[in-house]
Amino acid sequence: MAEIFKVHDGSSAAALAGASCAFGVFDGVHEGHRFLIARACETAREGGGPSCVLTFDIDPDEVFHAERLKKLMDNDARIAMLADTGVDRVCVLPFTRTFAALSPQDFLQKTFGETPPACLHVGRDFRFGARAAGTVEELQAWGGAAGMRVVPHDLASADGRPITATRIRLLLAEGKVEEANALLGRPYAVGGEVRPGRGEGGDFGFATANLHVPDQLRAIGDGVYAAWARVGEKRFKAAVNVGVPATFADRAEATCEVHLLDFEGDLYGKPLVVEFMHWLRPMRKFDSVEELVSTVEGNIAWVRENL
Repeated sequence: MAEIFKVHDGSSAAALAGASCAFGVFDGVHEGHRFLIARACETAREGGGPSCVLTFDIDPDEVFHAERLKKLMDNDARIAMLADTGVDRVCVLPFTRTFAALSPQDFLQKTFGETPPACLHVGRDFRFGARAAGTVEELQAWGGAAGMRVVPHDLASADGRPITATRIRLLLAEGKVEEANALLGRPYAVGGEVRPGRGEGGDFGFATANLHVPDQLRAIGDGVYAAWARVGEKRFKAAVNVGVPATFADRAEATCEVHLLDFEGDLYGKPLVVEFMHWLRPMRKFDSVEELVSTVEGNIAWVRENL
């Protein structure tokens, strides 16, 4: 696990000096991000310095587009996963409106000061500074004068298209879980605390854990899914409803309801992580309780037999 440094707390100069860095937000830490980070590790081995990921403490869109942002993971999980990619250190740069308003030149000076890394890897479309005015060409010019080599990369691709967080979010919104997971390099997951729900599931014979997931972290589209649910170190097959149950739309809010197969115990107040594997069906309104129960039982049977 890499050491994590907070930039501007006095440790940033030592952390970045002589390092080979990959710079980006890295929401999802997907296969495209891992490609860029691997290139930073390569040049670190070649140059003999440490490998590093340089990222922000939050997604910049949390400042500018919070109302429409759908993140693939929360910031703490993102930084922890970056620390587990094989790099020597992760440097976390605080992102604020004041910082975002800096000119490209001031952005670079504030970020790197007098001790820039030896090598900086970025995507070819990397932009920085106020109004994203800074270009890779400007970054290379500044880096050349400061003794920092800047290496831009085309985005890693799959099926002839770039792997991006936006592409993954769109796939998840459409329920295309397998395709999204392939680009992530792992199952898409959400986590949270189990809270009391409406209680109908228990009445119908299939109790569910009501997982609280903030809207900003619910990139996956409404529907019913086959998933794995992690409780501590144990994994359980699960059928998961995401969204507003149409049958109970008059008394329900958007939620994530998880039925864990073969689980016994009380989950209230405990953390639960759900790994989505397969889309089963859309949310729909049922004409009767009997039809609802029969359909849900069929979903659970599919999960048991196929997951």
